[in-house]
Amino acid sequence: MNKFALVFAFSAIATIAPLASAIAAPTPCETALKDLRAAEATAKPSDADKNKVSELETKGIERCNADDDKRADDFFAQAMKVLGK
Repeated sequence: MNKFALVFAFSAIATIAPLASAIAAPTPCETALKDLRAAEATAKPSDADKNKVSELETKGIERCNADDDKRADDFFAQAMKVLGK
């Protein structure tokens, strides 16, 4: 009976682990960039905020082009915070 429980536990972990990593995967950076640009179109930031958003967007695009979606999403999220979104 203990062997059955052990096999069941390992099979459950083997099934759940890939699902958990898929759920935790970052948003595709192209989607985050699209959301940021939509927010920029409706926001009225100050000149200083526009410059900061532009810098963060450039850094995010650079990371996106390097297939580093997590860091790109972080830059885009920072830009969204500057815009108040």
